[in-house]
Amino acid sequence: MDDYIEALPRWQQDICRQVRDLIHAADPEVTETVKRTVRPYFVLKGNVCALLAAKDHVNVFLYDGGIVPDPEGIITAGHHNKTARTVAFREGETINAPALTAMFRQIIADNRAGGWRKLKNQPG
Repeated sequence: MDDYIEALPRWQQDICRQVRDLIHAADPEVTETVKRTVRPYFVLKGNVCALLAAKDHVNVFLYDGGIVPDPEGIITAGHHNKTARTVAFREGETINAPALTAMFRQIIADNRAGGWRKLKNQPG
């Protein structure tokens, strides 16, 4: 994962490192891996999130099946995606650390409870 981050422009490196710090602060048991050849993933009993740098932003893909609340409206894309939603950060934007951390913690808790697929299929 370090190779992926270090190859990015400085502002994208900063975003990736901030997200990395937040996910590990959310739960120190989160591990890092690389999937799809180069994409950095953070996992704990399933995918939590992945990073993907684009030309003018960094995407953080949240693997939550759309069930984690977003009370502060930080989700920028994938609102109707069945697997993952996206929070995109552009150069100069501030990361809403409390909101993102809360989402990470909920995804991790859901993963520990069997994952969003299982939770979505439980009677409400």
